Amino acid sequence: MATPSDWLAGTRPRTLPAAVAPVLAGTGVAAYVDEPVWWKAALALVVSLALQIAVNYANDYSDGIRGTDDLRVGPMRLVGSGAATPAAVRTAALLAVGVAGVAGLTLAATTAWWLAVVGLVCVLAAWFYTGGPKPYGYLGLGELMVFVFFGLVAVIGTTYVQTESFELLALYAAVGIGALACAILVVNNLRDIPTDTVAGKRTLAVLLGDERTRYFYALLVGVAAVAVVAVAAASTWWCLLGLLFLVRMAAPLRTVVGGGEHKVTGPVLIPVLQQTGVGQLVWAVLVAVPLLILE
Repeated sequence: MATPSDWLAGTRPRTLPAAVAPVLAGTGVAAYVDEPVWWKAALALVVSLALQIAVNYANDYSDGIRGTDDLRVGPMRLVGSGAATPAAVRTAALLAVGVAGVAGLTLAATTAWWLAVVGLVCVLAAWFYTGGPKPYGYLGLGELMVFVFFGLVAVIGTTYVQTESFELLALYAAVGIGALACAILVVNNLRDIPTDTVAGKRTLAVLLGDERTRYFYALLVGVAAVAVVAVAAASTWWCLLGLLFLVRMAAPLRTVVGGGEHKVTGPVLIPVLQQTGVGQLVWAVLVAVPLLILE
């Protein structure tokens, strides 16, 4: 039987900064263009965290029953390791969706009901990442969907529920957050190229190959840096402090693209997941704080 620590590990804590960062960035934009609505920001954070956990449990369930995790080299998975039954993990995913749904419906009821449709699309995207007969995560589309939902939708949505307006500044912030969210998935899939290839899981990393995936990771970090400049140009140049996120990203970049002919592979890449997530969180904090202070 899975222990509480096993269930906590199943939430994939290394990925959770990717749920916090967009809410920070979106709230910073809301503060700069109008006024932050803190209780709505808190609900947006609940939605984002719950959906991230739901995605992680759903991925654990779907990959587990398909046998994709049988040769896993990364952290323990509940279904793949046999620590929990598929039904239990599926129930955990549904409970997380329920929490997100309650918070999301509250936001929709107090902002605009069409947001409930956006929320439903997010839930479907979470499930069909690795679930269903043709999961898009097995077709090389995972990074695109992460950029859309954990970048564009999450940041712009957080701003919208507080300001009830669409802001170009929110789009710039969303691109930076989305790029780093993609980078987290890219390094995860880079690590799993050998086992995913055997299991028939055609992630973008499998399609690109090892070397080009590493360059793609570096490109995403570069896009996030450019997004900082765009945010600063559209608001305050103090947001250029956000470029200091590159200091935090130096170590993961060296790990992913350094090493010459002796590239780091397999489990050694696991810490890069957390390092990239922290780098994304640093990006969000350093960009959001000037926006909040200078509102």
